[in-house]
Amino acid sequence: MTDAKISAAIRATARWAAVALLCGMTACNSGLGGGETMDPFYRPAGAGSRAACNRVWEFTPAPGQFINDTSSEGGYHGESTPAEAAEYAMKRLEAGYYVSLGGFGGYLVVGFDHSILNSGGDYDFSVTGNAIESSCEPGIVWVMRDENGNGRPDDTWYELRGSEYGTSNRVAGYAVTYRRPDRDGADVEWRDNRGGSGTIARNTHHTQPSYYPLWIAEQEYTLTGTMLLPRDYVDEHGMYCTGIYGWGYADNYGSDRLTGGRNRFRISDAVTAEGGAALLPYIDFVKVQTAVNIQGSAGVGELSTEVLGIADEHPGRRP
Repeated sequence: MTDAKISAAIRATARWAAVALLCGMTACNSGLGGGETMDPFYRPAGAGSRAACNRVWEFTPAPGQFINDTSSEGGYHGESTPAEAAEYAMKRLEAGYYVSLGGFGGYLVVGFDHSILNSGGDYDFSVTGNAIESSCEPGIVWVMRDENGNGRPDDTWYELRGSEYGTSNRVAGYAVTYRRPDRDGADVEWRDNRGGSGTIARNTHHTQPSYYPLWIAEQEYTLTGTMLLPRDYVDEHGMYCTGIYGWGYADNYGSDRLTGGRNRFRISDAVTAEGGAALLPYIDFVKVQTAVNIQGSAGVGELSTEVLGIADEHPGRRP
């Protein structure tokens, strides 16, 4: 069976399972649409619900050229605690500015003022980036349902399948450890769990003392996630470019991208750690995480997923 047929089969299974789950958590009083939610932790959207996320729960970037940058480009103001970093990221999203996640593994966790329903195979939410055809910095997207009902993102994360899932272009469980430089003006060293090492190199465009997040107190920290193999190249004009991944990634010029930079995502693409369909009837939290470990050419800097917004895409709440 081809990859396309496998993908279609998994999505069809997830669609019917989602319908069954939704029917199970809804009491239908008068046919379709007349239900009353029975899941006590499901938060329905109301007339005043907004499409966009309403809170950044965590912002833990990898080191990068935009991190700690107090110029108008980076927009930092000396944030030195995790709470201040999350507030910085939320203000940036509210203003329509990008939040850079830094090198591999850097991530952003957001929540909403309502649960986002699984439509059963259609697009459910979007992540806005700034990719162009010759410059993609893909991010893996993860989703979580508030299973314990405490209103916090402390349950299970499920990766959303993209076009590279199940291929040799995807490396699950990839981890990179970043070490704080011993002086200002130095590159950030990293090592991975596959024997690799390198640096997040400084460049002349971003001259802040350190690319290592000020609010991370540890001398080193490790970020773990799914890595996509690089697709960078130099074109016929000598320009450094980063190629397109088919679909299912943030900040990517893929087939799921709309005008304005929105990449759309389906909750039905959520998979368990074992690779089966997660069958989530709805979600409450979204995490976006840089999926590549690439140091660009001189002056380009590391590839880092950029996020400008995350929003519910269901009719009536589209941004």
